[in-house]
Amino acid sequence: MTGAATDVALSVEGVSLSFGGVKALTDVSFAVRKGLITAVIGPNGAGKTSLFNTISGFYRPQSGDIAFEGRSLSGSAPPERAKLGLARTFQNIALFRGMTVLDNIKLGRHAHMRTGLLDALVYHGRARREEIALRAEIEERVIDFLEIQHIRNAPVATLPYGLRKRVELARALAMRPRLLLLDEPVAGMNREETEDMARFILDVKEEWGVTILMVEHDMGMVMDISDHVVVLNFGQVIAEGAPAEVQMNPAVIAAYLGAGELGRRLRSPEAA
Repeated sequence: MTGAATDVALSVEGVSLSFGGVKALTDVSFAVRKGLITAVIGPNGAGKTSLFNTISGFYRPQSGDIAFEGRSLSGSAPPERAKLGLARTFQNIALFRGMTVLDNIKLGRHAHMRTGLLDALVYHGRARREEIALRAEIEERVIDFLEIQHIRNAPVATLPYGLRKRVELARALAMRPRLLLLDEPVAGMNREETEDMARFILDVKEEWGVTILMVEHDMGMVMDISDHVVVLNFGQVIAEGAPAEVQMNPAVIAAYLGAGELGRRLRSPEAA
């Protein structure tokens, strides 16, 4: 496995991360193929969020490397990774509640804006042209795509949870990502909201050509829409492969034993 391979969007090679004496990740390696949905699953405390924070640049691993399209991300801060084409949503919604939906989405393009501080302050010339073009692109593509035209001027604080999750996805898409990191995109959603989000994620892959790396606990959705699944337990990769292979892997079943509904869904294809 190499990050230089033409079909690899992201390669994680031997990544280890510790906090004091606690090992969060141990020699984690896997590849995310271009144009596919890769899901990372595992019981609570398996290291999924630590992995996402390491890929995003919030944590720096003690060893190993992460490469995006063959380029090492070592030493790159989160804003630099965003400029390269990595966008992320968060498990706990990270929106500005007092701002409108449209303004929150526009913030997603901040990393790609070319105007300087002076242009932005006086709002003329290039800054005005860029703002007009940005608003047109967001309204014509992102907002229409996610079917949120009716709430674009609403304050985020007034929206129900499911719509706020959709707005966060819209902000990530406004960054024009080549790799989209989704951290529990359907957590806390009801069945109808989950089905809508699953449809949008599939459309992002198929219509926008965006590669997706997703952490998710909803095993039904994971098995339905993922092309490849990576399983973590106690900070280590214990299995990876197609959803059907992973679902029947004895090591994966053992890791989920005692995990309540999550374990039952994983062990029983009918329940998922």
